[in-house]
Amino acid sequence: MEDRKANIIAVTSIIFLIVVIIVARVVLDLKRSFYLIVGAAVAGILAVIAFYFIRRHLHHRRTMMETRLASEGKELRIEYSFLRKVAGLPTKFRYKELEEITDNWKSLIGRGASAFVFKGITKDGTAVAVKRIQHEEERGEKEFRSEIAAIASVQHVNLVRLFGYCIHNNLRFLVYEFIPNGSLANWIFSRPRLTTRGNDIGGGCLSWGLRSAVALDVAKALAYLHHDCRSRVLHLDVKPENILLDENHRAIVSDFGLSKLMTRDQSRVLTTLRGTKGYLAPEWLLELGVTEKSDVFSYGMVLLELIGGRRNVTVIDTGGAGDRSKRKFQYFPKIVTDKLKSGRLMEVVDQRLMDLGGIDEKEVRKMVHVALWCIQEKVRRRPTMLEVVKWLEGRVAVEEPPETQMIVVDLLSIDDEDDEGEGQNGNKRKKPKIIARAASQLNGCLTTSTNSLQSKSFSYSMSIISPR
Repeated sequence: MEDRKANIIAVTSIIFLIVVIIVARVVLDLKRSFYLIVGAAVAGILAVIAFYFIRRHLHHRRTMMETRLASEGKELRIEYSFLRKVAGLPTKFRYKELEEITDNWKSLIGRGASAFVFKGITKDGTAVAVKRIQHEEERGEKEFRSEIAAIASVQHVNLVRLFGYCIHNNLRFLVYEFIPNGSLANWIFSRPRLTTRGNDIGGGCLSWGLRSAVALDVAKALAYLHHDCRSRVLHLDVKPENILLDENHRAIVSDFGLSKLMTRDQSRVLTTLRGTKGYLAPEWLLELGVTEKSDVFSYGMVLLELIGGRRNVTVIDTGGAGDRSKRKFQYFPKIVTDKLKSGRLMEVVDQRLMDLGGIDEKEVRKMVHVALWCIQEKVRRRPTMLEVVKWLEGRVAVEEPPETQMIVVDLLSIDDEDDEGEGQNGNKRKKPKIIARAASQLNGCLTTSTNSLQSKSFSYSMSIISPR
């Protein structure tokens, strides 16, 4: 547009100068002043022509430069995008892209306490899972940042891959690879095969061999997070629902919304109590801080559920419906310990597997021993995930674990009474004693005195703990 205006001005100027010469010739005839006007007009015409050609040359050079820079910029963007993919770094998606990928959010494949998950297909045909974080703004932002910080730069065959993210107004999205066989929970607990809005999300009964392989896969993933990353990554929400199975039933650890980064010089991290009842380590329930050994405890609970095909914590109503005072916790690790003592260990194995037969009792005993080591109340007694991997691979023999007090049952029961409207005075009297007794079992991870623990308010609340 500017070039066109400049050309019009130049042509207009030349025409004007020619008109001036003609008018001067008619008016002044061939007088001296006429020649002066002609000289000035010719000089003006030459100047305009020179300006036109110089400007045209500069414009050509500028166009060539812009074309070259645009080409180089495009190459740099392509190279940068390529390098990000090679390095495994997440890409920023636009909200409209996610709408297209998920077909306007039609394919819901899962939901949890904090998010909805939708299946989508990218333009290159890659299947993805888009996680939409649902929490209130502050907590949702915190979970969003935790998940990106924990998983963005890690690369392991048993960890879910983060393709990208999106921030749209107050909404937060994470784009992961799609894992076709759904969560481990659908494959070890007895339930019908699940579908969500017509999408088959996997389910069935996992064989003993595959359960052993899954246990090893998860152990390797956690060992990598705890020992092979620059900053140790604490997952803090290890449970069957957060372990996915790919098309070959290989385990993929996912959902890093509660994760924390821990530097090498830190002994523990203090964090808000969140997670799932039945998988939280005692020191976290007592708000004494978390370490990588908190993940080890959760892993041990998952390992027992793999063996038994049942939940570790179940509630039994011994009274009438709605009478919470008659409710009791059935704690599967306690049942396993009792069966182990009485020599009837095979009774704890998933009955569906027993019906199929071919299960080696030595293998069952090894996995039970590993699990019981992992759920020791005393943090210092728990193994590292590297040791767990060696045990499961058979490189190191597993010794029989020491007995534990199963204090988690007490911690769960006093909270259950807290939720109940009745009997609060008795519960208040009982609570400090239970907490002090529980804390005394956790030597090696405490620095506070028993008296301070007795006086400390116990803020364990199921309102921030997901029941499953």
